[in-house]
Amino acid sequence: MFGVPQSRRTQSPRPLPAPDFPLVRHRLDNGLRIVIAPDRSAPAVGIAVLYDVGFRSEPRGRTGFAHLFEHLMFQGSANLEKLEHFRYVQSSGGSFNGSTHPDYTNYYEVLPSNALERGLFLEADRMLSPRITEENLANQIAVVKVEIRVNVLNRPYGGFPWLELPPVLYDTFPNAHNGYGDFVDLQNATVGDAADFFDRYYAPANAVLAVAGDCDPEETISLAEKWFGGVPARPAPVRPDFDEPPPTAERRASAVDQHAPLPAVALGYRVPDPVAELPAHLAQVLAAELLSDGDSSRLQRSLVQRDHLVTDAGAYLGTFGDPFDERGPTVFTITAHYPDPGATERVVAGMDSELALLAERGPEPGELDRVRTRLVGALLRELDSVLSRALEFGKFELLFGDAGLIGELPARLAEVADTDLATAAGRLRPDRRAVVELIAGGAQ
Repeated sequence: MFGVPQSRRTQSPRPLPAPDFPLVRHRLDNGLRIVIAPDRSAPAVGIAVLYDVGFRSEPRGRTGFAHLFEHLMFQGSANLEKLEHFRYVQSSGGSFNGSTHPDYTNYYEVLPSNALERGLFLEADRMLSPRITEENLANQIAVVKVEIRVNVLNRPYGGFPWLELPPVLYDTFPNAHNGYGDFVDLQNATVGDAADFFDRYYAPANAVLAVAGDCDPEETISLAEKWFGGVPARPAPVRPDFDEPPPTAERRASAVDQHAPLPAVALGYRVPDPVAELPAHLAQVLAAELLSDGDSSRLQRSLVQRDHLVTDAGAYLGTFGDPFDERGPTVFTITAHYPDPGATERVVAGMDSELALLAERGPEPGELDRVRTRLVGALLRELDSVLSRALEFGKFELLFGDAGLIGELPARLAEVADTDLATAAGRLRPDRRAVVELIAGGAQ
């Protein structure tokens, strides 16, 4: 039993503001799911198409392929030459992009509302048939290699810890491999590989279309039927079970970063599945906020302000710091940068001390309310723009099966009690974690 005082084991949840956007859902005959969040307050729309494929789905020997394929989707499509997608969006006063994640890949635009049909046509056209050619593939392999050199190999802390931690924490290829890609694997990719990947994962039934902003739901559904309805139906692939047993003993590794000016350490813990165990996951999210969000957070007070051990410390869930960005298995990460290369064990011990204190005593009076209010405020700000709204509703529909869950999060977070945070901290044990020390070479 954790030693949370009896007087703080039950709480009356404080009412928190919640997002309130009407949601309209529809499914086309080819299986495409559609989520529409109308808001006529500004003449703009966000359009996002999310495909249920990410780093974890790419085949062995083709590391980085999901990201490479994202690049290929911008190289022309069934009825558009290369760069025409760009010109149509930009000439309408809009912007666009895409990104690859462990469990999904998204493509998106924000446009004036009078260009809604144009945006839907553009996304439908590449869902119908991207231009996968030898020339386009070779060109994008070169582009991705440059991106890796700029963002990872020649940048301080470029892959830390999202590339260094998984191979230590996980055992299976889907969870442990380099999602950016090995140069040899990228260079060996073929047009046949790309065509197979498209046929398997880019079916309408494996995607969600989300539209948010100044639109009429009935008109939007009609336009979606017009442009996406002609994309031939294909079966959605069965998603593999990527789960694996958690570690039973602490795992350790080190990596050298020749560009890093200071050493760093990352602790990664296996934690409950965000989808299957949402209440436990929300407690972990609040624990991360309590540990590292703001100057009054626990790690800042103890390791930075009191002990002067580290220059900064952070805690978060999810590969890229978004706690709702992936299904299980997922990781709770704590990181720190520090000036003394010999201080690694003292830094880890300081982190362990704060976790043990939270597990034993729970939050201080008022501490949970403060971090919960800040977190809900951040969630609400995330939905300010129509593009963020489209991306978030699409993501929750794809990963959690319910875009409306966004509106329920404040109430669900309000249900998390002090004892739940103590339990969450108690799960962050040394025998369930990996520790990666980053050795700095930039200061030599």
